[in-house]
Amino acid sequence: MGAKGQSRRKRLFCVAITLFVTLSCVEPISAQIKYSIAEQTDVGSVVGNVAKDLGLDVSSLEGRQFRIVSGSDDDQFKVNPSNGVLSLQGTLDREQLCESVSPCLVNLKMVANNPMEIHHVGVEIIDVNDNSPRFQEEEKTIEISESTLPGKRFQLPTARDPDVSINSVRVYKLNHNEHFSLQIRERGEEKMPFLVLQKSLDREKNNEHKLVLTALDGGNPPRSGTLNITVHVLDSNDNNPTFSQEVYSVTIPENIKADTSVITVTATDPDEGVNGDIEFYFVGELDPKISDLFSLDKISGEIRVKGSIDFEETDMFKLDVHATDRGHPPMSSDCRVIIKVLDENDNKPEIEVTSLSKLVSEDSKPGTVVSLISVTDQDSNLNGKVICSLSDNVPFELKPSFQDNMYSLVLKQHLDREAASHYEITLTATDCGQPPLSTFRTLSVDVSDVNDNKPEFSQNPMELYLTENNIPGNSIFCVSASDKDLGDNAAVHYHLVREESSQMKITAFLNINSENGEISAL
Repeated sequence: MGAKGQSRRKRLFCVAITLFVTLSCVEPISAQIKYSIAEQTDVGSVVGNVAKDLGLDVSSLEGRQFRIVSGSDDDQFKVNPSNGVLSLQGTLDREQLCESVSPCLVNLKMVANNPMEIHHVGVEIIDVNDNSPRFQEEEKTIEISESTLPGKRFQLPTARDPDVSINSVRVYKLNHNEHFSLQIRERGEEKMPFLVLQKSLDREKNNEHKLVLTALDGGNPPRSGTLNITVHVLDSNDNNPTFSQEVYSVTIPENIKADTSVITVTATDPDEGVNGDIEFYFVGELDPKISDLFSLDKISGEIRVKGSIDFEETDMFKLDVHATDRGHPPMSSDCRVIIKVLDENDNKPEIEVTSLSKLVSEDSKPGTVVSLISVTDQDSNLNGKVICSLSDNVPFELKPSFQDNMYSLVLKQHLDREAASHYEITLTATDCGQPPLSTFRTLSVDVSDVNDNKPEFSQNPMELYLTENNIPGNSIFCVSASDKDLGDNAAVHYHLVREESSQMKITAFLNINSENGEISAL
């Protein structure tokens, strides 16, 4: 009990003795009434009409100096001297007034003069649930050896709630876990919580358990308080180093500079001294390619680049790292480090031409396949996506295949060898990287001739004037014809057209050289 409560009781005792002496002399009239009011009631609220309940004459009350003489600390109550109404003039805190005492009763002594009367008025302070259960400490640490057998009990701190009766602590709860349960023992009116080990502990699997003990009161709604419990599992020197991750994954760009830090693996060993000192190594006989590209610091666990990283050669590296302590015998563990290489646009597309028909007949139909084109890019994703195009003003086009990056070079329109007998086709392959890279390739296509042109005379029709009595065999005239075609298709042979019954025609008297077109008389 605080000094304030003791002081109040001493003061009440002194007042009681003084009043007893006084009353024994004047023989006053006294009465007893009782009121109740809930704590935290608003200031100014009426507790009761004392004058009415005591049967005092209100009309003469003001002249009798009706007042409270003791029992109201800090002027929590006041009585109206005119009408005898008792009201609240200070905030009531049941826990401050009575602590855990129940019921909480404030005894007021009131005095009226002429004649002097002393009246005892009791005011019971009704508890409300305005306090939550509270543990003296927010955190509790318990150390338990992993060799402890199930069934062992460990006493836990109790929660305190200044409220009384149903509003005090009624229930304890423990968060669900597989290793511990909660047992409650009654000690008088107090409930004592115990932590009970249900399942054996294994420090190698879990060296620490986090529990939450919750205390609830019986109010409506209930209020609660929590205690965070940390169980440290004690161990002997039998721990393997433990990596912070079983698998580490990191991405680096290709062409990364040498001596750049890639990742640092970390491991812990809860043992002390050399048993907890850890060193790192690559596992087993390392692939020469990996040992040429990466280094590992045995103390810090930092992995750095040693050589040239090329995505097109290898897009992923898998390294196994071994952590060992320096105990005797040493304990160890392994982890996997996956290093992914991020592609950069450092490769130009490549163009491959297959089945190229370097000679295309001029009578080929549109849609005729001239060549198969495939484009590749060793880069990946957009860096490896290639768009292929042709030079302008050529009678060819690219048709994409059902397979990515495959095209057919096909005839777009009819050809005319006599107009164009040769084409230089420029293929352009451009990737979608940033910045894009391009490759160019030129295809040469010749147009082969077909006999699609008639010979044409240099003059048609042609008029000849002959003299009579010419000598047979003499050359009269030479005709000439040309053909736009090529080779045999352009070779011209001459002959005279002699119609039937042509005895009377001039052609009956002429002959023509089929090779050179020379016309002579028969």
